[in-house]
Amino acid sequence: MAPRLKLRDIAFFERPVQFARPFRFGAITINATPQLFVRAEIEVEGRGVAVGASAELLVPKWFDKRPELSPAQTVDGLRRSLQIARGLYLARTGYLTAFDLHAACIGAQVATCAKKDIPSLAAAYGPAEIDKAILDALLRAAETSFFDGMAANIAGIDARLSPDLSERDIRTFLSGRTRLERVAIRHTVGLDDAVEGEGGVADPRENAGARYFKLKLSGDPAVDAARLARIGKELETLGLDYKVTLDANEQYADLAALQALMARLDHDAALRPIAKRLLYVEQPMPRDITRQSPLGSLATRGFIIDEADDSYDAFRAARALGYRGISSKSCKGLYKSIVNATRATKWSAEGETFFVTGEDLTCQAGLAVQQDLALGALIGVTHAERNGHHYVDGFGDMPAAEAQAFAAAHPDLYVDAGQGIRLSIHDGDLLTGSLHAAGFATSVHPDWSALRPFEQPKSLQEQLS
Repeated sequence: MAPRLKLRDIAFFERPVQFARPFRFGAITINATPQLFVRAEIEVEGRGVAVGASAELLVPKWFDKRPELSPAQTVDGLRRSLQIARGLYLARTGYLTAFDLHAACIGAQVATCAKKDIPSLAAAYGPAEIDKAILDALLRAAETSFFDGMAANIAGIDARLSPDLSERDIRTFLSGRTRLERVAIRHTVGLDDAVEGEGGVADPRENAGARYFKLKLSGDPAVDAARLARIGKELETLGLDYKVTLDANEQYADLAALQALMARLDHDAALRPIAKRLLYVEQPMPRDITRQSPLGSLATRGFIIDEADDSYDAFRAARALGYRGISSKSCKGLYKSIVNATRATKWSAEGETFFVTGEDLTCQAGLAVQQDLALGALIGVTHAERNGHHYVDGFGDMPAAEAQAFAAAHPDLYVDAGQGIRLSIHDGDLLTGSLHAAGFATSVHPDWSALRPFEQPKSLQEQLS
């Protein structure tokens, strides 16, 4: 029986994050953006009060890519999503399981956000961040780790939001999970990143010894093919069995443009180094076009959705269109990731191969990267994009004492090599041993006194006036 809890408080904070280099993906280049921190206080039935935390960047122009909105307006949409979710969660005053609370609020969250012109993907951001903080508090109250707690279904996850599954499916999936001891990093090559020479994709100081590479696409088949040929030529110099994934971030306008790129991968000899090592292509077309466009013959390749993953039914709908996979990102909801991993396991047992991938929307050192890494290590993600460690200088503007506390508590994840504390990568892998601690993958909480107050969002009408 999952423990029941009631919320006492939810508080939001921010910290500015300056990037060490521009990160260009899709139609946006990020040089800086705030990081959100959530502090949740709960009372667990029979166990007393506990505090939990989560963190995530407030990323512009990803959750909501509408061209008429500025980057700042899309960040304000995320802040409004958080505020709406806070009100809905705190309105539930009785004792509930962690998943009861999520399931009771998610429908109203999406509906309320829709009335305020916030799309479903951004609407899910608020509950996703609150859920992580609540789970951290619950695991601390139970004095158990994320891996042990989830194997016992401490959150009480059931099938009410995924009627294609049974509760037995979910329980069986969770009870069979064992923590992956190592998760390989997948090195991101952004659209503005160097390809050749010093700082290029084959420079070990740049790629940190990665064996997996995630290559961003621009949406122009000719431009992308030329750039992929350059990247493939460089990666061949590594002398190892590398693998690649491609991510268009919705930039391919339609199926015809996507077919043009795939034809080049099939027939252009210069693209053979990429084509023969390609694992999957991520979210090539806009989410609304995706839902209307069966992949047809392209389905023989591995395609996954990411931005189109804006509901509990998204993976089922994508499967019917020929997609084989879906991304796991803790900013989209940890419970949805677990449900989708359950689906992938169940569907694969029926004969075809389906999978969940680990994609990183610049998870920063500390809470964000640890909780997202733990989620992947739980559901079986063997390699995950990890871009926060090279687009941001280590812990960024985090106070030194706070960074040192994370490094001391998680010595297998962080190292000080003389240029500040950074993610510690072991032969291309991250180690998960220290994440096996009481709480949601962290023994340390932020220095709350060093964080900025949550910036109050403006409505779209206020911003446009």
